[in-house]
Amino acid sequence: MSSPAPTTYREAVREAIRTAMQRDPRVFLMGEDVGRYGGCYAVSKGLLDEFGPERIRDTPLSEAGFVGAGIGAAMGGMRPIVEVMTVNFSLLCLDQILNTAATIRHMSGGQFSVPVVIRMATGAGRQLAAQHSHSLENWYAHIPGIRVVAPATLEDARGMLWTALADPDPVLIFENVMLYNMTGTLAADAKAVDLDRAATRRAGRDVSLITYGGSLWKTMSAAEELAKAGIEAEVIDLRSLRPLDDATIMASVRRTRRAVIVDEGWRSGSLAAEISARIVEQCFWSLDAPIGRVCTAEVPIPYPKHLEDAALPQPASIVAAARAAVGR
Repeated sequence: MSSPAPTTYREAVREAIRTAMQRDPRVFLMGEDVGRYGGCYAVSKGLLDEFGPERIRDTPLSEAGFVGAGIGAAMGGMRPIVEVMTVNFSLLCLDQILNTAATIRHMSGGQFSVPVVIRMATGAGRQLAAQHSHSLENWYAHIPGIRVVAPATLEDARGMLWTALADPDPVLIFENVMLYNMTGTLAADAKAVDLDRAATRRAGRDVSLITYGGSLWKTMSAAEELAKAGIEAEVIDLRSLRPLDDATIMASVRRTRRAVIVDEGWRSGSLAAEISARIVEQCFWSLDAPIGRVCTAEVPIPYPKHLEDAALPQPASIVAAARAAVGR
Protein backbone atom coordinates (compact mmCIF):
# COMPACT_ATOMS: atom_id res chain seq x y z
CA MET A 1 0.00 0.00 0.00
CA SER A 2 1.39 3.41 -0.94
CA SER A 3 1.83 6.01 1.79
CA PRO A 4 -0.41 9.10 1.80
CA ALA A 5 0.81 11.93 -0.43
CA PRO A 6 2.18 15.03 1.32
CA THR A 7 -0.30 17.84 1.80
CA THR A 8 -0.28 21.32 3.29
CA TYR A 9 -2.28 22.87 6.10
CA ARG A 10 -4.22 25.03 3.62
CA GLU A 11 -5.02 21.92 1.55
CA ALA A 12 -6.25 20.16 4.69
CA VAL A 13 -8.63 23.05 5.38
CA ARG A 14 -9.75 23.06 1.74
CA GLU A 15 -10.43 19.32 1.89
CA ALA A 16 -12.44 19.82 5.07
CA ILE A 17 -14.60 22.44 3.34
CA ARG A 18 -14.99 20.36 0.18
CA THR A 19 -15.97 17.21 2.06
CA ALA A 20 -18.41 19.09 4.29
CA MET A 21 -20.10 20.62 1.25
CA GLN A 22 -20.35 17.25 -0.46
CA ARG A 23 -21.91 15.70 2.64
CA ASP A 24 -24.42 18.43 3.45
CA PRO A 25 -26.16 20.74 0.96
CA ARG A 26 -26.77 23.25 3.75
CA VAL A 27 -23.04 24.01 4.01
CA PHE A 28 -21.71 26.97 2.05
CA LEU A 29 -18.66 29.27 2.23
CA MET A 30 -18.85 33.06 2.25
CA GLY A 31 -16.35 35.87 2.70
CA GLU A 32 -14.07 38.36 1.00
CA ASP A 33 -12.30 36.96 -2.08
CA VAL A 34 -13.19 33.33 -1.30
CA GLY A 35 -14.54 32.74 -4.83
CA ARG A 36 -12.78 33.91 -7.98
CA TYR A 37 -9.59 34.85 -6.14
CA GLY A 38 -9.49 31.55 -4.25
CA GLY A 39 -9.14 33.06 -0.80
CA CYS A 40 -6.59 35.47 0.62
CA TYR A 41 -4.47 32.47 1.68
CA ALA A 42 -5.53 30.25 -1.25
CA VAL A 43 -7.59 27.98 1.00
CA SER A 44 -10.68 28.04 -1.23
CA LYS A 45 -8.86 27.88 -4.56
CA GLY A 46 -10.87 25.81 -7.08
CA LEU A 47 -14.00 25.52 -4.94
CA LEU A 48 -15.96 28.09 -6.95
CA ASP A 49 -15.55 26.00 -10.13
CA GLU A 50 -16.59 22.89 -8.24
CA PHE A 51 -19.62 24.20 -6.31
CA GLY A 52 -20.67 27.40 -8.07
CA PRO A 53 -21.43 30.91 -6.81
CA GLU A 54 -24.49 29.87 -4.79
CA ARG A 55 -22.30 27.94 -2.37
CA ILE A 56 -18.98 29.79 -2.70
CA ARG A 57 -20.09 33.37 -2.15
CA ASP A 58 -17.86 36.39 -2.60
CA THR A 59 -19.07 39.16 -0.31
CA PRO A 60 -18.68 42.93 -0.16
CA LEU A 61 -15.83 44.28 1.98
CA SER A 62 -18.06 44.61 5.04
CA GLU A 63 -17.36 42.24 7.92
CA ALA A 64 -20.38 43.54 9.80
CA GLY A 65 -22.57 42.79 6.79
CA PHE A 66 -21.43 39.33 5.79
CA VAL A 67 -20.86 37.96 9.30
CA GLY A 68 -24.35 39.19 10.18
CA ALA A 69 -25.69 37.49 7.06
CA GLY A 70 -23.92 34.26 8.04
CA ILE A 71 -25.48 34.38 11.49
CA GLY A 72 -28.90 34.92 9.95
CA ALA A 73 -28.40 32.03 7.54
CA ALA A 74 -27.42 29.76 10.43
CA MET A 75 -30.53 30.73 12.36
CA GLY A 76 -32.52 29.94 9.23
CA GLY A 77 -31.26 26.36 9.07
CA MET A 78 -28.15 26.64 6.89
CA ARG A 79 -24.61 25.68 7.91
CA PRO A 80 -22.46 28.62 6.79
CA ILE A 81 -18.68 28.78 6.95
CA VAL A 82 -17.81 32.47 7.19
CA GLU A 83 -14.22 33.45 6.40
CA VAL A 84 -12.86 36.65 7.91
CA MET A 85 -9.65 37.60 6.11
CA THR A 86 -7.68 38.45 9.25
CA VAL A 87 -8.48 38.54 12.94
CA ASN A 88 -7.77 42.27 13.11
CA PHE A 89 -10.71 42.90 10.75
CA SER A 90 -13.00 40.80 12.94
CA LEU A 91 -13.31 43.80 15.23
CA LEU A 92 -15.64 45.23 12.59
CA CYS A 93 -18.08 42.39 13.29
CA LEU A 94 -17.50 42.01 17.03
CA ASP A 95 -21.02 43.26 17.72
CA GLN A 96 -22.51 40.53 15.52
CA ILE A 97 -20.43 37.84 17.25
CA LEU A 98 -20.71 39.04 20.85
CA ASN A 99 -24.19 40.54 20.95
CA THR A 100 -25.99 38.22 18.55
CA ALA A 101 -24.30 34.87 17.81
CA ALA A 102 -23.13 34.28 21.39
CA THR A 103 -26.37 35.36 23.07
CA ILE A 104 -29.32 34.13 21.00
CA ARG A 105 -29.59 30.69 22.62
CA HIS A 106 -29.59 32.25 26.08
CA MET A 107 -31.93 35.14 25.24
CA SER A 108 -34.41 32.86 23.47
CA GLY A 109 -34.54 30.36 26.31
CA GLY A 110 -33.01 27.71 24.05
CA GLN A 111 -35.54 28.17 21.24
CA PHE A 112 -32.93 29.30 18.70
CA SER A 113 -29.35 28.30 17.98
CA VAL A 114 -26.68 29.78 15.72
CA PRO A 115 -24.70 26.92 14.10
CA VAL A 116 -22.27 29.20 12.27
CA VAL A 117 -18.55 28.51 11.81
CA ILE A 118 -16.33 31.58 11.53
CA ARG A 119 -12.77 31.02 10.30
CA MET A 120 -10.10 33.68 10.82
CA ALA A 121 -6.43 33.97 9.93
CA THR A 122 -4.46 34.99 13.01
CA GLY A 123 -0.92 35.58 14.14
CA ALA A 124 2.23 37.20 12.80
CA GLY A 125 5.44 36.25 11.03
CA ARG A 126 4.73 37.22 7.44
CA GLN A 127 5.59 40.93 7.67
CA LEU A 128 1.97 41.99 7.23
CA ALA A 129 2.39 44.83 9.74
CA ALA A 130 0.20 45.89 12.62
CA GLN A 131 -3.23 45.82 10.97
CA HIS A 132 -2.96 42.20 9.80
CA SER A 133 -0.76 40.42 12.35
CA HIS A 134 -2.13 40.25 15.85
CA SER A 135 -3.36 37.27 17.86
CA LEU A 136 -6.71 38.35 19.27
CA GLU A 137 -8.19 34.90 19.86
CA ASN A 138 -7.68 35.57 23.59
CA TRP A 139 -10.40 38.21 23.37
CA TYR A 140 -12.89 35.78 21.86
CA ALA A 141 -12.03 33.12 24.44
CA HIS A 142 -13.42 35.58 27.00
CA ILE A 143 -16.96 35.34 25.57
CA PRO A 144 -19.51 32.79 26.89
CA GLY A 145 -21.80 31.26 24.29
CA ILE A 146 -19.18 30.45 21.64
CA ARG A 147 -16.47 27.88 21.12
CA VAL A 148 -12.95 28.98 20.21
CA VAL A 149 -10.45 26.53 18.70
CA ALA A 150 -6.96 26.80 17.23
CA PRO A 151 -5.90 23.86 15.04
CA ALA A 152 -2.12 23.43 14.90
CA THR A 153 -1.85 20.14 12.97
CA LEU A 154 -3.09 18.91 9.61
CA GLU A 155 -5.48 16.49 11.30
CA ASP A 156 -6.96 19.25 13.46
CA ALA A 157 -7.15 21.70 10.54
CA ARG A 158 -9.39 19.24 8.71
CA GLY A 159 -11.21 17.45 11.52
CA MET A 160 -12.06 20.44 13.69
CA LEU A 161 -14.08 22.02 10.90
CA TRP A 162 -16.21 18.90 10.55
CA THR A 163 -16.95 18.85 14.28
CA ALA A 164 -17.60 22.59 14.32
CA LEU A 165 -20.23 22.30 11.58
CA ALA A 166 -22.15 19.78 13.68
CA ASP A 167 -22.17 22.04 16.75
CA PRO A 168 -25.45 23.91 17.41
CA ASP A 169 -23.54 26.92 18.76
CA PRO A 170 -21.12 29.33 17.05
CA VAL A 171 -17.56 28.05 16.62
CA LEU A 172 -14.65 30.36 15.87
CA ILE A 173 -11.63 28.69 14.24
CA PHE A 174 -8.32 30.56 14.37
CA GLU A 175 -5.81 29.48 11.72
CA ASN A 176 -2.31 30.81 12.27
CA VAL A 177 -0.92 32.36 9.08
CA MET A 178 2.45 30.67 9.55
CA LEU A 179 0.86 27.22 9.31
CA TYR A 180 -0.73 27.46 5.86
CA ASN A 181 2.44 26.28 4.09
CA MET A 182 3.21 23.55 6.64
CA THR A 183 3.52 20.19 4.85
CA GLY A 184 2.92 16.70 6.17
CA THR A 185 0.92 13.56 5.62
CA LEU A 186 -2.74 13.33 6.49
CA ALA A 187 -4.32 9.95 7.02
CA ALA A 188 -7.26 9.38 4.68
CA ASP A 189 -9.26 7.83 7.52
CA ALA A 190 -8.65 10.71 9.98
CA LYS A 191 -12.00 11.64 11.48
CA ALA A 192 -13.70 14.62 13.10
CA VAL A 193 -11.85 16.03 16.11
CA ASP A 194 -13.12 16.48 19.67
CA LEU A 195 -13.31 20.22 20.33
CA ASP A 196 -13.12 19.82 24.12
CA ARG A 197 -9.77 18.09 24.58
CA ALA A 198 -6.19 19.29 24.67
CA ALA A 199 -3.47 16.98 23.34
CA THR A 200 -0.14 15.95 24.79
CA ARG A 201 2.18 16.36 21.80
CA ARG A 202 5.33 15.33 23.69
CA ALA A 203 5.64 13.53 27.01
CA GLY A 204 8.08 14.81 29.63
CA ARG A 205 8.81 14.88 33.33
CA ASP A 206 10.57 18.17 34.10
CA VAL A 207 8.36 21.04 32.91
CA SER A 208 5.00 21.48 31.16
CA LEU A 209 5.09 23.74 28.11
CA ILE A 210 1.49 24.79 27.40
CA THR A 211 0.66 26.42 24.07
CA TYR A 212 -1.57 26.38 20.98
CA GLY A 213 -1.78 27.19 17.27
CA GLY A 214 1.29 28.52 15.51
CA SER A 215 3.34 28.52 18.71
CA LEU A 216 3.09 24.74 19.01
CA TRP A 217 5.89 24.07 16.57
CA LYS A 218 8.20 26.65 18.13
CA THR A 219 7.49 24.99 21.47
CA MET A 220 8.23 21.55 20.05
CA SER A 221 11.52 22.89 18.70
CA ALA A 222 12.33 24.33 22.14
CA ALA A 223 11.54 20.96 23.74
CA GLU A 224 14.03 19.28 21.39
CA GLU A 225 16.68 21.80 22.39
CA LEU A 226 15.94 21.31 26.08
CA ALA A 227 16.28 17.54 25.67
CA LYS A 228 19.88 18.04 24.56
CA ALA A 229 20.52 19.57 27.99
CA GLY A 230 18.80 16.69 29.76
CA ILE A 231 15.56 18.59 30.42
CA GLU A 232 12.49 16.60 29.33
CA ALA A 233 9.65 18.99 28.58
CA GLU A 234 6.04 17.90 28.19
CA VAL A 235 4.24 19.84 25.44
CA ILE A 236 0.50 20.43 25.77
CA ASP A 237 -1.41 21.68 22.71
CA LEU A 238 -4.54 23.37 24.05
CA ARG A 239 -6.43 23.06 20.74
CA SER A 240 -9.57 24.48 22.40
CA LEU A 241 -9.27 27.95 23.94
CA ARG A 242 -12.89 28.02 25.04
CA PRO A 243 -13.60 25.76 26.79
CA LEU A 244 -10.13 25.11 28.20
CA ASP A 245 -9.36 21.49 29.04
CA ASP A 246 -8.39 22.03 32.67
CA ALA A 247 -8.10 18.30 33.33
CA THR A 248 -5.29 17.76 30.82
CA ILE A 249 -3.46 20.93 31.86
CA MET A 250 -3.57 20.14 35.56
CA ALA A 251 -2.63 16.48 35.11
CA SER A 252 0.50 17.58 33.24
CA VAL A 253 1.46 20.22 35.80
CA ARG A 254 0.98 17.78 38.67
CA ARG A 255 3.39 15.40 36.90
CA THR A 256 6.11 17.90 36.08
CA ARG A 257 5.52 20.38 38.95
CA ARG A 258 6.51 23.29 36.69
CA ALA A 259 4.73 25.19 33.93
CA VAL A 260 5.59 27.63 31.17
CA ILE A 261 2.79 29.02 28.98
CA VAL A 262 3.60 30.13 25.43
CA ASP A 263 1.03 32.54 24.02
CA GLU A 264 1.32 34.70 20.90
CA GLY A 265 -1.11 37.18 22.46
CA TRP A 266 0.04 40.13 24.52
CA ARG A 267 0.98 39.35 28.11
CA SER A 268 -1.44 41.73 29.87
CA GLY A 269 -4.90 40.18 30.14
CA SER A 270 -3.74 37.21 28.06
CA LEU A 271 -4.90 33.62 27.79
CA ALA A 272 -1.55 32.83 29.45
CA ALA A 273 -2.68 34.88 32.44
CA GLU A 274 -5.97 32.96 32.65
CA ILE A 275 -4.20 29.60 32.48
CA SER A 276 -1.68 30.75 35.11
CA ALA A 277 -4.53 31.68 37.44
CA ARG A 278 -6.24 28.32 36.94
CA ILE A 279 -3.02 26.45 37.67
CA VAL A 280 -2.55 28.41 40.90
CA GLU A 281 -6.17 27.79 41.90
CA GLN A 282 -6.04 24.05 41.20
CA CYS A 283 -2.38 23.01 41.48
CA PHE A 284 -0.66 25.49 43.79
CA TRP A 285 0.64 22.87 46.20
CA SER A 286 2.08 20.82 43.33
CA LEU A 287 4.28 23.64 42.01
CA ASP A 288 8.02 23.65 42.61
CA ALA A 289 8.66 26.92 40.74
CA PRO A 290 6.84 30.09 39.66
CA ILE A 291 4.79 29.79 36.48
CA GLY A 292 6.56 31.19 33.43
CA ARG A 293 4.95 33.04 30.54
CA VAL A 294 6.36 33.68 27.06
CA CYS A 295 4.18 36.17 25.21
CA THR A 296 4.36 38.71 22.41
CA ALA A 297 5.95 42.04 23.28
CA GLU A 298 3.36 44.66 24.12
CA VAL A 299 3.73 46.67 20.94
CA PRO A 300 1.83 46.81 17.65
CA ILE A 301 3.41 44.05 15.55
CA PRO A 302 6.36 45.65 13.69
CA TYR A 303 6.82 45.40 9.93
CA PRO A 304 10.64 44.95 9.73
CA LYS A 305 11.48 41.25 9.86
CA HIS A 306 14.07 41.50 12.64
CA LEU A 307 11.69 43.51 14.83
CA GLU A 308 8.74 41.23 14.10
CA ASP A 309 10.82 38.21 15.12
CA ALA A 310 11.99 39.99 18.25
CA ALA A 311 8.42 40.80 19.26
CA LEU A 312 7.12 37.22 18.98
CA PRO A 313 7.74 34.16 21.17
CA GLN A 314 10.67 32.23 19.72
CA PRO A 315 12.26 28.87 20.60
CA ALA A 316 15.18 30.59 22.35
CA SER A 317 12.90 32.54 24.68
CA ILE A 318 10.87 29.40 25.40
CA VAL A 319 14.07 27.51 26.23
CA ALA A 320 15.18 30.30 28.55
CA ALA A 321 11.84 30.34 30.38
CA ALA A 322 11.86 26.55 30.77
CA ARG A 323 15.43 26.61 32.10
CA ALA A 324 14.46 29.28 34.62
CA ALA A 325 11.57 27.12 35.81
CA VAL A 326 13.75 24.04 36.13
CA GLY A 327 16.70 25.94 37.60
CA ARG A 328 19.33 24.72 35.17
